Amino acid sequence: MRVLNARQMREADRRTIEDLGIPSIVLMENAGRQVIAAMEAAFGSLAGRRMTVISGRGNNGGDGFVVARGLWQQQCDVVVCLVGASGEVRGDARINLDILGKLGVPVIAVASNGEWKRHSQSVLDCDVIVDALFGTGLSAPVTGLYETVIADINAAGVPVVSVDLPSGLSADQCAPIGPAIAASLTVTLGAPKLPLVMPPAEALVGSLVVADIGIPRNVLGGVNGPSIEFMIPAEARTLVPARVADAHKGTFGHVCIVAGSRGKTGAAHLAGMAALRSGAGLATVATPESCLPIVASMGAEYMTVGLGETADGCVAHRASKAVLGVSCDVVAVGPGLGTGPEQRAFVADILAHSSKPLVVDADALNVLAEDGRRFRARKGQVVVITPHPGEMARLIGSTAGDVQNRRIDVASAFARDRGVIVILKGYRTVVAAPDGRVFINSTGNPGMATGGSGDVLTGVIAAWLAQIADPVDACRLAVYLHGAAGDMAASVEGQVAMAAGDILRHLGEAELTLMAPAEPSAGLR
Repeated sequence: MRVLNARQMREADRRTIEDLGIPSIVLMENAGRQVIAAMEAAFGSLAGRRMTVISGRGNNGGDGFVVARGLWQQQCDVVVCLVGASGEVRGDARINLDILGKLGVPVIAVASNGEWKRHSQSVLDCDVIVDALFGTGLSAPVTGLYETVIADINAAGVPVVSVDLPSGLSADQCAPIGPAIAASLTVTLGAPKLPLVMPPAEALVGSLVVADIGIPRNVLGGVNGPSIEFMIPAEARTLVPARVADAHKGTFGHVCIVAGSRGKTGAAHLAGMAALRSGAGLATVATPESCLPIVASMGAEYMTVGLGETADGCVAHRASKAVLGVSCDVVAVGPGLGTGPEQRAFVADILAHSSKPLVVDADALNVLAEDGRRFRARKGQVVVITPHPGEMARLIGSTAGDVQNRRIDVASAFARDRGVIVILKGYRTVVAAPDGRVFINSTGNPGMATGGSGDVLTGVIAAWLAQIADPVDACRLAVYLHGAAGDMAASVEGQVAMAAGDILRHLGEAELTLMAPAEPSAGLR
């Protein structure tokens, strides 16, 4: 599902109206009807309820006028509050405002703080408020009368349904640009917009419904500009490769997980088992020699390789030759590895000389943060990095807060500049490709903020890299499934009690929700 900014949404509207000949007033009518349908789904029968529609003077206000007419037809007690002068309403919005007048639907025009003060109590004394003040065109913080109206709506204590996006948000910014409506339900039109699916503005959205108002899918997908997609189950399902009946373990790839150190053997086990639970045919866990008996005892299903180590039980620089000598399809390095000078040199060797797709996580990222220039993939080399915001901040010399406020921009810029795939972890994990494409994950929950969750993700990514030819597809499927497994674990254990092992145990269930049955062999049923 493509996420559009304000310019892209305007372009999609223009192409629909001018190139395809679908009148703009038809799109406005469709928008209003879809909002009412979403309200019925959320609140049940609307008949007899007191409804207030607060509209602006533009097309978003016009959508609100259509909603008001539909509510009147549903026998609601509806009042429209137009914020602005009636004479300033133009075009399709004017037509729909005039229809309300002919039907006798009350319309109160409020053009000043004084007028709002006189009418606000009666306007806000209702069961539901429909917010149709601003659409996607807002680019500056609201002030004056609009700021007062938004503050009073938020203080009214009744459910608010926002049309397209909560008024006060910019369609181009993940963070609120100023005062904004805190909606209970947002019905966005045509396609989701950035603040509706990304924190921190997402907290103001409430439940989100994406409404089809008649803009064709190929128009929404074909507008120029940033390619940002929101990962939903239907899309994830298309990425899962079918398993043929005569497959063998070599068909699904061999993953080498380089992980663990003294006191951090659990990271190696979680990553190794996650790779197997995600379909890898073979998994080898390469870990310091003193850790090998512990790691091997935790998992009978994966193989192990002992690595030369330092006196404190971490992998030594010289061990890179052993890892490079493992016959495998994907190498993942980092979980529980340690961050000393020996590990720094070890990771640098792996990056410089491995010909296999690489997943670089955890301690391997911290090691290389001191010299980010090494994070430039060679031509044709597949490198996936999986930082959380703190690790990403160290890689770019910034702060975790800055990364959180600019998650998409930061991940996308680093991916393009260094030729790597960036998986920026956290709520709404971002997958950024070197070619500029960005994917926002829809699964996951706060219960996954627990030690070892990232180690599981490393194994999941490595396994799907071994099975799917397109590394970007492999990464976005891995992120989706990891989050889905976390959601299933939370439904059983609760978010507070969740541990990384719970995510691991639910990977199979998450995969089953997406996988289609294998094709039967010819002649057999």
